[in-house]
Amino acid sequence: MTTGSHSQNNVDRFSGFENDYDQHRPKAPKAVIDILTSYLGRKPDAVADVGCGTGLSSFVWLGHAGRIIGFEPNDDMRSKAVSHLSKLTNAEPISFVKGYSDKLALEPESVDVVTCSQSFHWMEPVSTLREFARVLKPEGIFAAYDCDWPPTLHWSVEAEYKRLIDRSEEIIGNYIAEKDRASKRDKEQHLAHIAGSGLFRFSKEIVFHNIETCDAQRYIGLALSQGGIQTVFKLGSTGLEEQIRQFRGCVENYFAGRTLDIRFSYRMRIGVK
Repeated sequence: MTTGSHSQNNVDRFSGFENDYDQHRPKAPKAVIDILTSYLGRKPDAVADVGCGTGLSSFVWLGHAGRIIGFEPNDDMRSKAVSHLSKLTNAEPISFVKGYSDKLALEPESVDVVTCSQSFHWMEPVSTLREFARVLKPEGIFAAYDCDWPPTLHWSVEAEYKRLIDRSEEIIGNYIAEKDRASKRDKEQHLAHIAGSGLFRFSKEIVFHNIETCDAQRYIGLALSQGGIQTVFKLGSTGLEEQIRQFRGCVENYFAGRTLDIRFSYRMRIGVK
């Protein structure tokens, strides 16, 4: 099923696990703000965070932008963002609205920065980039940034992580017809889509890292918050139980009760209008 230029399967993939997602996924690192503000040359008057999920990539802009608008089509994810907003004591310049990337409720040339944090690969790129160019001011910036999975810890733990993810995709392939699956695009093509659109005067890939503390339960939670694994849970399949047991044991054995610094690696693809 499609909604506009987008697949409803992609939207529905994120239903029902907003709490796990919000608890375990990393917030957008400060480097995002530093890079984009530097490229813009000033504090942005308005930032549109598209595919904002539970707001992990939106709230970081508080104090660094005049206005922040988070767009999220999934009701569960957006409701979690709104619940966070309701707990803030001050009248913050941030809002969350339902919307799709190819049809934003924004005036032409009204925002300085458009971001997609780990979300652009779920969007139809041609119509999406056309819409982003419409709402961006001249010399405004679009940035799609993604975290590499798994975060860097130790090869043995990461190998178990990969086996868990691969097994979840195998189960999904067995249970769900291809036409009914969520479809994500190759992140490696983000820069090519931006540069090839003809809508941006400058494009570039920027790579950076962010160090976060993590214990065994968070690292396990990161894996279990992946959309493919959550899809298997929704199917009611028990096919992941053994793989999860092995992964959990490996992670707990490595951490051995410790809290460690782990490296999250990011790739940001930008386009300057």
